[in-house]
Amino acid sequence: MVELKNRGEDINRKRVQRLMRMMGLEAMYPKPRTSISNKHHYKYPYLLKNLEIIAPNQVWGTDITYVPVEDGYLYLVAILDLFSRYVVAWEISDSLESNFCINAVKSALKNGLKPKIMNSDQGAQYTSKAYIDLLKNSGIAISMSGKGRCWDNIFVERLWRSYKYEEVYLKNYSTAKEMTEGSSWYFNFYNNQRPHQKLNYHTPRDIYSGNCVLK
Repeated sequence: MVELKNRGEDINRKRVQRLMRMMGLEAMYPKPRTSISNKHHYKYPYLLKNLEIIAPNQVWGTDITYVPVEDGYLYLVAILDLFSRYVVAWEISDSLESNFCINAVKSALKNGLKPKIMNSDQGAQYTSKAYIDLLKNSGIAISMSGKGRCWDNIFVERLWRSYKYEEVYLKNYSTAKEMTEGSSWYFNFYNNQRPHQKLNYHTPRDIYSGNCVLK
């Protein structure tokens, strides 16, 4: 950016970021790791192999992503119904402690609905005693994807891609308040207005609520 300004270009940091994304360019530097396993925690088996997901609340998936802000990074966890793609709950945190994942599950269970299976990776947030106890006490079977099985959580990864390209990269959040407000707007839009090709162009809420049936 300094070099461009020295050449007389009227440009700022946000414009440089936007143009780099459009061209597929990014700096080479270590990025935050959101899933770090704790070798002392018990890892649960993977339950989704050959499982046909045929109804809402059969399987929920959860994952964590990071979002850059002015002073560093914030972390976002989401819980997704894998049949309908409906975002059941989400939480933001400035650290990778397990509390925000636990709070997301508690928020998801407030409406009285729960999945038969919750699937996650083997990150320390998902193998912590408090998180595991919450699922067990709620009667939810625990499934964990093994190392290197990135396709197991593909639906949540697609959610992150949509969220970042349709919301985050367009707004370049500076603060947690901006991220919270933007995320709230986006997930409401995603659930209630955004049609999905794989859902026959229905919205996730249409399918999750049973108002429409996939054929």
